[in-house]
Amino acid sequence: MAATGDDAAAMDSISRAPAAHLAALNAAANAAVSSGSPTVGPETAAESPVVVPKKPSTNSDGGVETAEEALEPAEPDINELCTDMFEKMAIFLQGELTGTCEDYRLLENMNKLTSLKYMEMKDISINISRNLQDLNNKYASLQPYLDQINQIEEQVSSLEQAAYKLDAYSKKLEARFKKLEKR
Repeated sequence: MAATGDDAAAMDSISRAPAAHLAALNAAANAAVSSGSPTVGPETAAESPVVVPKKPSTNSDGGVETAEEALEPAEPDINELCTDMFEKMAIFLQGELTGTCEDYRLLENMNKLTSLKYMEMKDISINISRNLQDLNNKYASLQPYLDQINQIEEQVSSLEQAAYKLDAYSKKLEARFKKLEKR
């Protein structure tokens, strides 16, 4: 946002400070510092703003001027606003970090519970495997008896066939006997 009116004039006067005035201020300040002279005291330095010398501009845009920074005491409103902004930003960031920490705690708890569930499932699968092995061993020990049962079943089946044949033969004999008796 561009400055207009009085603000623009003030910024223009700051950026275009006469070189002689600037040199005089800097020379007086340097002389006072080097000689320890009381002519320029803290009261005088506090009253006049310190002007930073203008850097040579390498900007090719001739219509744009850069304002030089003048170190002036900040207005109390700006200081309060900055302090308030930083406090609110700290509260916001603290809240964001707290939320992130809570998310990580939740993930950690979920991982622990999942790990416990997998350990339980591992124990269950080990028990199932052990029981299956026991059943396989019992089946192997019963296998000879099962083979005997299969053999007996085959023998019963052949015996049944023989009984059917014997029954059929006896019926034929009976029929012959009755035929012979009638004669």
